[in-house]
Amino acid sequence: MQQQYPFKDIEQSAQTYWDANQTFAASETSDKPKYYCLSMFPYPSGRLHMGHVRNYTIGDVLSRFHKMKGYNVMQPMGWDAFGLPAENAAIKNNTAPAKWTYENIEHMKTQLKQLGLGVDWNREIATCKPEYYKWEQWLFTELFKKGLIYKKTSTVNWDPVDGTVLANEQVIDGRGWRSGALVEKRDIPQYFMKITAYAEELLNDLDKLDGWPEQVKTMQRNWIGKSYGCEVEFPITYPELVGELVEPVEGQADNLKVYTTRPDTLMGATYVAVAAEHALATHAAQNNPALADFIAECKRGSVAEADVATAEKKGMATGLFV
Repeated sequence: MQQQYPFKDIEQSAQTYWDANQTFAASETSDKPKYYCLSMFPYPSGRLHMGHVRNYTIGDVLSRFHKMKGYNVMQPMGWDAFGLPAENAAIKNNTAPAKWTYENIEHMKTQLKQLGLGVDWNREIATCKPEYYKWEQWLFTELFKKGLIYKKTSTVNWDPVDGTVLANEQVIDGRGWRSGALVEKRDIPQYFMKITAYAEELLNDLDKLDGWPEQVKTMQRNWIGKSYGCEVEFPITYPELVGELVEPVEGQADNLKVYTTRPDTLMGATYVAVAAEHALATHAAQNNPALADFIAECKRGSVAEADVATAEKKGMATGLFV
């Protein structure tokens, strides 16, 4: 028995055999039961790190387990390679985005192969290629035609250095994960998928999911968040217009619409709260420096639901009345 494991010789030999014999290629004509294992596509940053190794090892273990049990396994791989982050990284490295991206893909692909993953490389895709993203554009267009895509303004994490929107996971201690800049909250127009149109169907069909843990189904029900209530409109009094017979100022609402599950308690309401990014708060802060500072402070906070739920509750009077 050898005291040292000659991994370079053994693993290279095995990987050469797998590649030559298409060991991990999924068949489209097999009678075997099918198993599809899709891990999150890596961003081609240029180098793998241990987070990549952990993620793709977990998927590979599942794929190999099912392959050993006689399944026709499909484990593809792709690259999340489209968008502003790739352009910013190319600028930082003083090169063209396409050259930088494709060179990184080749290097990371070599690293993934060296890990010995059971990937069907015949099914490799990159999201920056037109033959891929043309289908995203087609799907978006079809959903838009069906009224399942709509546009509205929403609050996002904004990295002022990268000049791009960040996911909640990309904000670390209030700073952008790549630039290190303090993240701002910004209201920008965005497109959304109208998944709420299927909320009732999604909620009802949770009971049809056999084998799902009850706590997972409860989480899904809570996420859908069905409730019964009504919308109530409160008339707004603008102090600068009191006693004046003037037309409403453009952009100012006459009423504030509020949803409540307890309309029977409205007679006991003492105030109505609006978010710091609400148009009414912005209007009220025009001549109120303290309120403007408070709103700016709020915009530096996280927009993650978990953080919002556990954050200390703060507020400030706007000077508007309902």
